[in-house]
Amino acid sequence: MSATTLTLDAAKKASINLVEDPAKGLQALHETVVAYRANRRQGTASTKTRNEVAGSGKKLWNQKGTGRARMGSVRSPIWRGGGVVWGPRPRDYSKKIPQKIKSLALRRALTSRIEDGDVLTTANFSIQDGKTKSFIKTLSGLTDAKKVLVLASAFDETTFLSGRNVANVQLLNAADVNAEHLLNFAKIVVVGDALEILAKRTA
Repeated sequence: MSATTLTLDAAKKASINLVEDPAKGLQALHETVVAYRANRRQGTASTKTRNEVAGSGKKLWNQKGTGRARMGSVRSPIWRGGGVVWGPRPRDYSKKIPQKIKSLALRRALTSRIEDGDVLTTANFSIQDGKTKSFIKTLSGLTDAKKVLVLASAFDETTFLSGRNVANVQLLNAADVNAEHLLNFAKIVVVGDALEILAKRTA
């Protein structure tokens, strides 16, 4: 089993719609990746204000006559165990990106990776015995990169299970890949008719 580097000419023959202008799509790619990462944030970080923290409301000492600074509450932010000023509160970090921007970002990312020679194609990628050792051996025959994204139209269960525990390797259906996936790996291996799916998605 061997892999061939996907060139720009080969990509065009496969009907993949590439971005010809080097400057086009960079902003769309940036905004899309930021949105993907923001949408994964839970937004559950929270601190308590002086109104929420536990503690007595009693005035600690007299306003005057003690020689000490005036103090009204043990829940004051300047006291240990008091409330937090401008701390994080639960919020929604999600961002909405138009479908046209996502599509442009995907095309820009794919074009850049093809130009850099980081996209490989192979006719078949299947692990018959379902062993992780066999998966690593097969993948190392295609590329020596440490972070690899393998794209296919679909993976059989045996192949998927054999590769799920391999660090820095991800098996993904071509219909589900996005711009962030294409940027996160050193090499991208496209299996069989996954090129046709990418062509339809970049049309």
